[in-house]
Amino acid sequence: MSMVWQVYLAGEIHTQWRAEITGLSETLGVNAAFCSPITDHQLSDDIGQHITGAEQKAFWNDFKSARLNQARNKVLLEKSDIVVVRFGEQYRQWNSAFDAGYAVAHGKQLISWHDESLNHALKEIDAAAITVVNDVDQVVKALTYICK
Repeated sequence: MSMVWQVYLAGEIHTQWRAEITGLSETLGVNAAFCSPITDHQLSDDIGQHITGAEQKAFWNDFKSARLNQARNKVLLEKSDIVVVRFGEQYRQWNSAFDAGYAVAHGKQLISWHDESLNHALKEIDAAAITVVNDVDQVVKALTYICK
């Protein structure tokens, strides 16, 4: 029986790239199980106040939610074999950069995915990655090679 690779899909949450990767990977028989951060942006931003109530300062609402999100994300990252990090073009993704650094620091194999216009800005992250890709097909080709 072959190994099932654990793949964490980190990065921007405003497009459907995760569904594209998981669907194409399943079609091609990639032996991987996928997980990701919470992709409901509003829930992710507000979970702290949903659990313990609202704070007067927005900083503390963000802080409580970030702590809960990190608790979940760190566990999933640590259990993963491969981390795909997607840097989108529209938003600054500090959380994506954090996930990439955390993954590399914990010995995970990193696939960095972004548009070529971000090459300079992400050069340190790219230097730590096993590959740098520009689209869904390249991500799935890399996962197919590694996980089959």
